[in-house]
Amino acid sequence: MKVLVTGASGLLGYDVVKHLKTLNHEVVGTSSANFDITNFNQVESFIQKFQPEAIIHCAAYTAFDNAEDEPEKCFEVNVVGTKNIATAAQKVNAKLVYISSDYVFNGEGEEFYETSHQPQPLFVYGKTKFLGEQEALNGCDKTFVVRISWVFGINGKNFVKTMLSLSETRKELNVVADQIGSPTYTVDLAKLLGQMIESEKYGIYHATNEGICSWHQFANAIFKEAGILDMKLNPVTTEEYPAKGVRPKNSRLSKNCLDKAGFSRLPTWQDALKRYLQQLKGN
Repeated sequence: MKVLVTGASGLLGYDVVKHLKTLNHEVVGTSSANFDITNFNQVESFIQKFQPEAIIHCAAYTAFDNAEDEPEKCFEVNVVGTKNIATAAQKVNAKLVYISSDYVFNGEGEEFYETSHQPQPLFVYGKTKFLGEQEALNGCDKTFVVRISWVFGINGKNFVKTMLSLSETRKELNVVADQIGSPTYTVDLAKLLGQMIESEKYGIYHATNEGICSWHQFANAIFKEAGILDMKLNPVTTEEYPAKGVRPKNSRLSKNCLDKAGFSRLPTWQDALKRYLQQLKGN
């Protein structure tokens, strides 16, 4: 299968390209350096020339806090860029996978969000991701919308790397303890996306590693697994932790949608963390 992966130099795109190549797909990965998704003519020309059978759209504006200061830029990438990709995908009859976020919900309560729950994003980033979902679904008949959360992987910045880096200079850290969600390992997610494009089970999905935790619990597990036992972690509330945009307290995403469609759930986040730390050590 000919597959185009946007955002191939990013956290998720990197592992998606790597995994698809092991499945012997013909893969082309693009990044903002050589492919401007906000330029429709460039997008259409590229896609018409390559004629992909599937497009996994990982490219996105993901700087949550910065989005509050530059909403136009965030909108341009996440909404206009997605509309361009979806329109071009439809013209070549390609399947489209749009990567979305837990931030489309308001983060209230303690229940697991089903795909049927009505999104109610509170901040710029979440609003653009929800509008991007609509552009993808309305623009291309063969669309998978995949909402993810708390992503970590080998390529780029993430919470695990930040914690390990801070441990080199600090012995005490404040970590938020009242935001609950599920970490997602890019290696595991890439395998699921590979399964999706080989199917025709279009629709909205939630995909994270199994199990839930707070950021504080996640940090504890990182240091324990990495053998860093002298770090003091102070649990703090969202309100005590300064940020421009408030992250959702409830990022629990139900994976019933995967079960119904016959897709395998991802392994537990604890198992994923163990494998990721081994990968980091190998690098």
